[in-house]
Amino acid sequence: MSLTELLLLAFVLTVLALVTRVKFPAAYWSLFGLPAALYRVCAAYRQTMEACELTVSPPWWKVFAKKAMGKETARPGIPRIRAIRPTTTGLCLRLRLPAGLAPEHVVNSAERLRHAWAMHSAHVSEVKPGVVDLRMTGMDVLGTVRMPRRLVPGPLSAVVALREDGQPFVRNYREVPHALTMGASDSGKSMYQRCLIKALAPLETALVGIDCKRGVEQGPFAPRLSALATNPDQAEGLLDALVQEMEERYDLLCLHQGISPDTPLEDITSDIWGLPAKLRPIPIVVLVDEVAELFLIASKVDAPRRDRIVTQLLRLAQLSRAVGIYLEIAGQRFGTDLGKGATALRAQLTGRVVHRCNDKQTAEMGLGDISDLAVPAATAIAPERRGTAIAGDTSGGWTRIRTPLTTLGEAAAECRKYAHLTPNIPALEPFRPVAFEAPAPAPAS
Repeated sequence: MSLTELLLLAFVLTVLALVTRVKFPAAYWSLFGLPAALYRVCAAYRQTMEACELTVSPPWWKVFAKKAMGKETARPGIPRIRAIRPTTTGLCLRLRLPAGLAPEHVVNSAERLRHAWAMHSAHVSEVKPGVVDLRMTGMDVLGTVRMPRRLVPGPLSAVVALREDGQPFVRNYREVPHALTMGASDSGKSMYQRCLIKALAPLETALVGIDCKRGVEQGPFAPRLSALATNPDQAEGLLDALVQEMEERYDLLCLHQGISPDTPLEDITSDIWGLPAKLRPIPIVVLVDEVAELFLIASKVDAPRRDRIVTQLLRLAQLSRAVGIYLEIAGQRFGTDLGKGATALRAQLTGRVVHRCNDKQTAEMGLGDISDLAVPAATAIAPERRGTAIAGDTSGGWTRIRTPLTTLGEAAAECRKYAHLTPNIPALEPFRPVAFEAPAPAPAS
């Protein structure tokens, strides 16, 4: 092959790589990025571990054996690679830690490993004692969100967004029953709720909406909603109906277990998932948009209504998990400035998704009890990265996520598609929204 042909081939490969990187990032990673990353990892693995201080002193018997045999000094111990698993966005190393190293040491060195191997991000998770997964991505997966095609989240679980390690972010109501979504205006809260409703629409669950912005956000989802409140007065009645439904479900549990109906609700610890399928009531997900509208009042005349709304919300947050009623609350702020009951309600919301915040105090309302590092991460989200958020729970774990671009029409179309799955719950029937059809155009005269 002549020099001209070699140069032409190199030019074609370069153009192909550049086009593939922009149009098909997953294919680019598999063809070009992955081989290069594997070479960087394997070629200087020990040197990288030693430079990142992920080493321990060799055992005494190795030192003694080396000296007895007159060989060079025993080298320090490093994490051993148990498996290498390529992914469509990066690769995952399963590491066996030597005695003396803990997962925290790998977490602290993750940023140095990322730079040493020229990866975009690195995340560490513990598999079992002494074994960790080092998951690295070779591209900015949150730049343009491409959700995995094969998603099997499980029962009562919804895939809402993509995590920065390339894994889907799953909203599992069996594990995290109640959640709080926060963020500044135009930060992506509505997009998150659209993706959530779109993912919940095909599931066997009832969706209940409270949207005090006259229903402009949740009104298009009416075909899939079992109930909808569009102002504080309707919200008060709807919450009363939900509490009534909760009490009836507890009565069902009492009758099934042989417990007296007069037993206090707090003393009943079982849940509906222990009931036979034919007796089990359908789960209900309550989506509250702009929760501050339920707390704020214009005059003292509205104070009794506000107190009742807050009381009913707090009762649901404390007691409804066992009977399959889950809260998904969204707002721009959620602190003591909203008034009495706000802090108590926030304490019951285990899941936290915080979008861009304009001040540290707002970020601390959602993430202050999760991690000190998560708070500045929320305030550092750029305005052009709409839909990016910090997701975590009160266990202390957190990660960056981003929802895929979903229009209101796409989510509404999904709700119309699965409108036949909308259950009829007698207690909520007075609040059942009516889906109006667009009027037909008048015939030309």
